[in-house]
Amino acid sequence: MIENSKITPLVSVILPAYNGGKELSLAIQSIEQQTYQNWELILMDDGSTDGSLELMESLTDPRIKLFSDGVNKGLSQRLNEAVSKTKGQYIARMDADDIAFPKRLETQVNFLEKNKDIDLVGCRAVAFRENGKIIGLLPFASDHISMTAQVWRNIPLPHPTWMGKASWFKENPYADPEVRRSEDQELLLRTHSFSRFACLPDVLFGYRQGPFNFRLTMIARKALYIEQVRYFKKQKEWKNIFNASIVSTIKIIVDCIATIPGCQALFFQRMSEDVPEKVKQELNQALDKSE
Repeated sequence: MIENSKITPLVSVILPAYNGGKELSLAIQSIEQQTYQNWELILMDDGSTDGSLELMESLTDPRIKLFSDGVNKGLSQRLNEAVSKTKGQYIARMDADDIAFPKRLETQVNFLEKNKDIDLVGCRAVAFRENGKIIGLLPFASDHISMTAQVWRNIPLPHPTWMGKASWFKENPYADPEVRRSEDQELLLRTHSFSRFACLPDVLFGYRQGPFNFRLTMIARKALYIEQVRYFKKQKEWKNIFNASIVSTIKIIVDCIATIPGCQALFFQRMSEDVPEKVKQELNQALDKSE
């Protein structure tokens, strides 16, 4: 455990929460139990009505800072507000229903300290269902070149696992109006040509995956496709518009098939990579703490 906070950079963890429910407590607990202790947690309540605000107000750790105005503004606006309130050298993302494994912050800080050319680093994440059943690992690419080789498809850097230079977040805010359910991909696409991304091979994160929802999936597909066309048109990358159109069409066909009873597994095929036993144990230990 890193104990001397005077020689380690402050990490600002930003966590927007809208009706986080019982999972919110576990998400916050996973930050409190990090081996890296020089952090501040910026909690941005987004007009919760399910008791989440009362839970956040009950927290006594002085490193936790709560902001609430009782209004529901949406994820992107809350993320930008959170970034503006940070004091850390690095900023880390966290979602209200996920779990950061104990060495997440320590490992990402060490990487960024040793690789000053990297603006944003993620980590591998294990996807699991509400009942704790493991689905698999999220798609992975380790370096900037491989990650951005097919930007017309997507950029595989799981949003809740991001940690990056505070200056990068402040110079590149999330889009407003919000790109619904694709705000992360829009930001990566908009910045990839002048930024450097990386993703650690270590599984340091538990990603809670909800059931397949066709309507929400279509909202994300449409929003990302519009932004891709807008970006590629501005860059005069006509071939990429063609490629994005083909890929989007194929994905929508798969989504439609996934609505057929018994075919939902098609949607989760991209998360089907086997999970190491050690990771399963770490996730189960974290989930046991919530019971």
